[in-house]
Amino acid sequence: MRGREFLRRQAVDTGMATTTLTADNHDATVSDGIVLIDFWADWCGPCKQFAPVFERASEQNSDITFAKVDTEDQQQLAAMYGITSIPTLVGYRDGIPIFAQPGALPAPVLDDVISQVRALDMETVKKEYAEAVAAQQASADGALPAE
Repeated sequence: MRGREFLRRQAVDTGMATTTLTADNHDATVSDGIVLIDFWADWCGPCKQFAPVFERASEQNSDITFAKVDTEDQQQLAAMYGITSIPTLVGYRDGIPIFAQPGALPAPVLDDVISQVRALDMETVKKEYAEAVAAQQASADGALPAE
């Protein structure tokens, strides 16, 4: 029975165009390429409206990782992102967080977001991101009391 259950789950999983994102697979998932994350909850009406839009986009853009975070199940991950409104869409490219947008996006807006993420000059983004991280680190280091 266990073998059949595994095969059934495997068939269901491979048919899905989205990935379930958890605290355990987060870092590996966002580390490479374009990743779009949908933070949602089962009780959320706008989340249910956005779900088919997100799923269709995932089927049309097989080169992008589309991940979903159930905020009820992954409360630690939702807190790490500071999610206060759902649905919220978060985008990464090459391990760098690019944007976060709360609200159920219509399909044309999601398509536009995807186009904009694809068009990014990643050399410039990486340089600016490294500078921002360094500045934040310097600010944090400067805030420590002298001993």
